[in-house]
Amino acid sequence: MASSSDVTSSAEHTPGNPESSLPDSPRRGRVRLRRAAVMAVPAVAAVAGMAILTAEGALGVQFSISGMPFTVTATELDGTGFEQFGALDEMAEDSPNAGDTGGQVLVITSAIKNATLTKLCQSVDLGGTNLLITAGSGASKVQASDLTTDSTELSGDAAFNNIEIGNDASTLTKAGVKGPKGVFSQQADTVHIANLRQTNYATTAGVFKLPGLKLRFNDTGC
Repeated sequence: MASSSDVTSSAEHTPGNPESSLPDSPRRGRVRLRRAAVMAVPAVAAVAGMAILTAEGALGVQFSISGMPFTVTATELDGTGFEQFGALDEMAEDSPNAGDTGGQVLVITSAIKNATLTKLCQSVDLGGTNLLITAGSGASKVQASDLTTDSTELSGDAAFNNIEIGNDASTLTKAGVKGPKGVFSQQADTVHIANLRQTNYATTAGVFKLPGLKLRFNDTGC
């Protein structure tokens, strides 16, 4: 889920644009929401009181999300090249999952250049049943490169090496992903998270190796 900076149309700022005279129009409301960004701190880092910054709407992924959250767990995650920053994901137009946000979800984008995960579990609640995916439960671990996740919740026991907190997201260098200018971010050489649990809206990876993959429907999720 490599992040891309949102480009605001020049027409939105043109005095002759009819929509510019309608401050309460849905279009203007969506533009204002795009400019909201969240502080990017992991739920496990115990860093408080960091300001929410404004940016030209950061998109955490380059595709329209379904709007259905999914749970990801792992007993261990080890990564090299770690970055994290606030972003905004968008659903397809007229998505039935849009709710009252216009199909936009504020997320925390986590990017890891190379990651290994032990006992990976992913589940999607389909209403009455869960689509369950498991992998990496044997001797071989799950491996991913250029891994990014867009999360609304993240928990676990974390440790970082050479962490930098407070970077501008557009200057990040550790994982090869850059966020938009003006957005709060952090990065580290390495990250270790035990008992990882995430609520995600999107995941991307350059390479994703899933030894012992099992996909099935189940009464319970991860």
